[in-house]
Amino acid sequence: MLKWFAHVDQDRPGVINSRVRLVRNWNQYAFPSRLAQKEGMEMIHRLELGLQGLGSLDGKKYQYINLGDLSELERKAMRERRVFNSTIASKKTPTGLILSEDEGTGIVLNGTDHIRLQLLSAGLHLDEMWQQCDRMDDFINARFPYAFDEKYGYLTSFPTNVGTGMRVSVTLHLPTLSLGKKFNGLVAEMGRFGALVRGVYGEGSENYGSLYEVSNQKTLGVTEKEILDLVNRVAQQLLAQEKQVRKLALEKHRLEYEDEAYKSYGVLKYARRMSAKDAMVFLSRIMSGIADGILKMEEPCPVYAMMLGIQPSNLQKVSERPLGKEDLDEARAAYIREKLPNL
Repeated sequence: MLKWFAHVDQDRPGVINSRVRLVRNWNQYAFPSRLAQKEGMEMIHRLELGLQGLGSLDGKKYQYINLGDLSELERKAMRERRVFNSTIASKKTPTGLILSEDEGTGIVLNGTDHIRLQLLSAGLHLDEMWQQCDRMDDFINARFPYAFDEKYGYLTSFPTNVGTGMRVSVTLHLPTLSLGKKFNGLVAEMGRFGALVRGVYGEGSENYGSLYEVSNQKTLGVTEKEILDLVNRVAQQLLAQEKQVRKLALEKHRLEYEDEAYKSYGVLKYARRMSAKDAMVFLSRIMSGIADGILKMEEPCPVYAMMLGIQPSNLQKVSERPLGKEDLDEARAAYIREKLPNL
């Protein structure tokens, strides 16, 4: 089965992925930070048993993973693939994970909260993902009553998640818009509406790959629909502006953009060593070239999947020996040569 990030959304090439995440706590136990190890293990076991019928909701196959059984490398590789965040990846106390075969649906048990439900998908599908997430949330709540307050909503370990306990995000590719002088002002303006826009692989000019994540800042005092509408609206606005400035740039400098796209393809297809920074920059240009109709591949090219695959831990994971910096650069170039389709 293809992982979720290996799919390519042809309709909106500027949208990399969508995510809906809910955090919940079972009202029978203290928050994870105050839970004794024995209680934590007991709770995880009860949750695991109670959620074994999860696949009946979406037809997916799920596996249970004890994070304590994973090596540090495997945890880091999963973090790079967005299965969970760095806080959970570094946890030493008992933590469980229920993960779908395509890695598009994951439930972390006893992470920073008792239950962290996350759905990931290529493209922009927030409404459909929320409907599925809501069904799964009801399925869990019917078996494990949540800690809930009539005034404040769902109670969570961090005050920033209280209320709906919901985080929604969309990752966009904004290579042209982000170069403009007005981009920082535009990002600040989005912040006034309650949306957070930040670079996925760094800030400002150091954001190699030009990927930006749009997410909600507030979870309290807003409804789930309002959060979905906000993130969707901001993502659509940024996409529209990127499309506009890119169209003008192509009209004025098409030969330059074509040259940039083909050169990037040539380097990626034949280089023997590749740093992470250079790979991200060239893959970003490939992504633009495909979206603009400059590059036409023999088969769909999952550029984002390649961006995840060239991250250090995922490269190390598929290697049969430990890799130093130069070895990583060599392995990265080989990985890209193998995965990049022919023109």
